[in-house]
Amino acid sequence: MSVISDQEFHHRIDLFEPGDTTALICVDVPEVQRLVVENLTELGCKIHTGLFTEDILLKLQTHAYDIVIIAEHFGGSDLQNNPILASTLEILPDQRRNQIIALVGCSVHTDSDMEAWQHSVNLVVNLADVPNIKHVLRRAMVRNRSFYTPYTEALRDAERI
Repeated sequence: MSVISDQEFHHRIDLFEPGDTTALICVDVPEVQRLVVENLTELGCKIHTGLFTEDILLKLQTHAYDIVIIAEHFGGSDLQNNPILASTLEILPDQRRNQIIALVGCSVHTDSDMEAWQHSVNLVVNLADVPNIKHVLRRAMVRNRSFYTPYTEALRDAERI
């Protein structure tokens, strides 16, 4: 992985319209961030990026993003003390069912359901697979939709939604 200068590390805040697929990118390695942003742009997502933890935590509290990509070592943290990953555990279940939370890092194996479950996320992606993250995310979105659709329909039928 090559090192990119600080001038190439961008802060992106797209304007969201109702019906847009929204994404929050919590990646602080410029090259990886660029790859994730490019892939999500190709998926038609409107994107916000975060430069520091407090900024990201505020964004998570104020908007229900469809996709949240979290780097395992964001801000020098590790999986056990990653504040962004920990804050996703506080998202209400009604909102969480409509989101894809993806963990990106070198210690995880792409598409491992057991590792995703272990870290309380929908999807894990190894750094080596980041250039193809849109394909992995697209599959995860379809899987998530097919998993929760019967549940949502049952709630609607029971007039609980």
